[in-house]
Amino acid sequence: MVVGVLLAAGASTRMGSPKPLVPTRGGSFLSRGVRNLWSVCDQVVVVLGSQGAKVRDAVEREFAELAESGALQEEIEAAHRHGSDGLEVHFVENAEWRQGMYASVRLGLREAIRPKPEAVMLLPVDHPIVKPRTIAALGDMLKAATAACAAKERAAFAYALVPRYRRHRGHPVALTPALAAAIARDGDAENLSDAIRRSARLVGYLDVNDAGVTRNVNRRGD
Repeated sequence: MVVGVLLAAGASTRMGSPKPLVPTRGGSFLSRGVRNLWSVCDQVVVVLGSQGAKVRDAVEREFAELAESGALQEEIEAAHRHGSDGLEVHFVENAEWRQGMYASVRLGLREAIRPKPEAVMLLPVDHPIVKPRTIAALGDMLKAATAACAAKERAAFAYALVPRYRRHRGHPVALTPALAAAIARDGDAENLSDAIRRSARLVGYLDVNDAGVTRNVNRRGD
């Protein structure tokens, strides 16, 4: 099982309206992010914060319309290919969203490791154009790295895999369960990058032909 975490709790001050609901190709930022993660993930945890009730209500209606129209058929087929019975999304509310993204990272990872996944994918909602094939490539490489680890060491293998586009690091970040759990416990790190540096035994990089991994959309027109 692979679990995705979509970070969608911020105030979206530069966007001028809730960023998760901003329309993009194929739906809102939030629905697009969830659908991209579904290409690999058996379930997705969405961390909400600012205007959380409004965002959840709008996105649940959006997903109902997508399901009714048959637009999720490709994602359903992908779920069946990686052994899942269907599509799952869970919403969690971060009451401390004003403390910054790292608070949402920790909450999302705590929820993601509950079902004891093989891997966790962590994606901010403002990266809506990441290609599903990039997420699939990250998943495949993380699984290969984990399989190469000695069986007795696998459960404690704290490994992060980061995509790069033209030498610039981006998202989503793929984590082994051991590293996800360590970050979830780490209340002293300044941010996700710091938490990875503090707890990862190994950090790998995957060069991809996907500008979406580095394209952080903060304003309309970015």
